[in-house]
Amino acid sequence: MTEFVKMHGTGNDYVYIDCFDQTIDEPSRLAVKLSDRHFGIGGDGIILIRPSDKADCFMDMYNADGSRGKMCGNGIRCVARYLSDNGIVKGETVRIDTLSGIKILRLNKSGRIVDSITVDMGRPVLDPAGIPVLVSGPGPVTGHEIEAGGIKYKATFVSMGNPHAVLFVSETSSAPVAEVGKLIENNTLFPEGANVEFIKVIDRNSIAMRVWERGSGETLACGTGACASVVASVLNGYTDRKVTVHLLGGDLYIEWDEVSGSVYMTGEAVKVFSGHFDPDEF
Repeated sequence: MTEFVKMHGTGNDYVYIDCFDQTIDEPSRLAVKLSDRHFGIGGDGIILIRPSDKADCFMDMYNADGSRGKMCGNGIRCVARYLSDNGIVKGETVRIDTLSGIKILRLNKSGRIVDSITVDMGRPVLDPAGIPVLVSGPGPVTGHEIEAGGIKYKATFVSMGNPHAVLFVSETSSAPVAEVGKLIENNTLFPEGANVEFIKVIDRNSIAMRVWERGSGETLACGTGACASVVASVLNGYTDRKVTVHLLGGDLYIEWDEVSGSVYMTGEAVKVFSGHFDPDEF
């Protein structure tokens, strides 16, 4: 039997499996099975917490469609919470290795309770080749016209360890997230696909966001997407550098530091339940 923990960060939920002492075969196939909300545990994917010789652990994530992800801002906070709750990390600083590099996290505690977690997400990548997006010239790329579903959108392209196309809309509640998100995700502009954010600017310090995640569809939240959206909002002159992002699953607090260039994200990490499953059943 394989043990797991179901956790979410702002509604972005994954099945977490401690692989320090457990082995997972065919993680892509398992991700598809476990993520099913009717016939599996249910989630936006699975995250394997593996040993690392460079950090406290390696975060190995797989989306609900079985594709491997490089980085997840909400997922990495939950990994940090797991390491703290299980005594793998004793202090308030956590180092987690990912396919997008090592990320540094700070546990914000009240006594022994972790209230929230702040992640240094690093500097955004704005050069088209690094995102990647097939647009000529140097970055940043703002206001690039892209058509989907018969509508022309102006997109800003950002990578936060994974590619994002940020679209500014008049209202998120009526935005055609599923239709347009899927089309843009698979647009030939993006050789690795794209996450797509639909953003309504509320004021200089707050935005509303819905997101179509590459490999998972619409989710309640996306940490890297929230970071990319704030970067795009600043680049377009819509907001200041400290922004509250209102997502379907709750709020994330993002700061794009002007001195270091790093993007900092603060949000919750919640344990929902734990259990075990029989790999042979999947």
